[in-house]
Amino acid sequence: MGEPLRIGVAGLGTVGAGVLRILERNGGLLTARGGRPMHVAAVSARDRTKDRGVDLSGARWLDDPLAMVDDPSVDVVVEVIGGADGVAKTLVERALAAGKPVVTANKALLAEHGGQLAAAAAAGGTTLGYEAAVAGGIPVIKSVREALAANRISSLHGILNGTCNYILTEMRQTGRDFADVLGEAQALGYAEADPTFDVDGIDAAHKLAILAGLAFNGTVRFADVHVEGIRKISAEDIAFAEELGFRIKLLGIARAEDGEIELRVHPALVRRTAPIAAVEGVFNAVVVVGDFVGEVMLEGAGAGAGPTASAIVGDLLDIARGIRVPVLGTDAGTLQPLAVRKIDRHRGAYYLRLMVKDRPGVIAAISAHMRDHDISLESLIQRGRSSTDAVPVVITTHETSEAAIRAVLGKIRQESAVVEEPHVIRIEPFNGR
Repeated sequence: MGEPLRIGVAGLGTVGAGVLRILERNGGLLTARGGRPMHVAAVSARDRTKDRGVDLSGARWLDDPLAMVDDPSVDVVVEVIGGADGVAKTLVERALAAGKPVVTANKALLAEHGGQLAAAAAAGGTTLGYEAAVAGGIPVIKSVREALAANRISSLHGILNGTCNYILTEMRQTGRDFADVLGEAQALGYAEADPTFDVDGIDAAHKLAILAGLAFNGTVRFADVHVEGIRKISAEDIAFAEELGFRIKLLGIARAEDGEIELRVHPALVRRTAPIAAVEGVFNAVVVVGDFVGEVMLEGAGAGAGPTASAIVGDLLDIARGIRVPVLGTDAGTLQPLAVRKIDRHRGAYYLRLMVKDRPGVIAAISAHMRDHDISLESLIQRGRSSTDAVPVVITTHETSEAAIRAVLGKIRQESAVVEEPHVIRIEPFNGR
């Protein structure tokens, strides 16, 4: 039996406390699997007096988490403070420079600074574990970096935010609108009091940036990820999608094409028969396509104290065993920025919902604009008859360009019969079962 792995935990929120809970409850099992005991030597958090439901008596309390870097009784640092900068970034950088392994759940930090941190880990002769930063308890990082390493990955897509997936699921199942379901999600603890990072797609974009760098052997500038959220999705859109044989999901999509990578997060219509369409509630899923393995889908709990802490402890076990792999799958010195394709070069099919005054010639005018921009219609739904109120017109297109869609929307907005901003959702051609 080896010497104990002495752990410093910086941050004692739900995830940090969850790590301590796993180490306490499954200590014997972890010792057998890691070949050495794992012991929490030091902890740090803002409030020393708060009851976190875990035993802290065996760990030293450090008011300054940065003290873990120079503490000889700490072998590995677990960073669950959060934030792309500030003390979390400083702690991780200093620990790696000192040659101490780090395990983190900090997706924002990795999305903004992943390439630099990979280089710092290599220079320090140590490792950075971040399984918990993407999709909670789903082992997607190890799968892409290690289990699928024999493959050239052509694309990946996934439901990367459980809050948005819960909201869209509830909207579909109950017919309620976004604001109503968001309030319920906040009451249940699925959404933060300020839900911006979740519902505006930023959280999912952080995770996509991390996955894309790993899958395509490069670094990603987070600003290059195209990001849209779900605030504009209405119950009406979800009902029309169902009628057309689709479901609406907030997806992160990374796809290699002609030497460039598409990186986009946005709501998408996917066929009800596609495996990812069946992922409901707070669950996450990631689909990876490799040249030899084909399509692989990983699904599970994407957030929460238990799943996220489980992923952290999995990385700690690798450190206990002496397993070390390059942070982003290849030598950090070879990593180059990925060439990212701008969203205006995207090609695909589209869903458009227009609210128009019900009068003769409206559909003909809209169709003429689409003809003039070489956009072919696949389907058209017109609802209701009303002399005073607007009625919805829903159009799906065959494959066209983002540039053509934007141009035709500019013309459609000028029509006096169009009374609301047109709503557009991209359609993704994922295979069904």
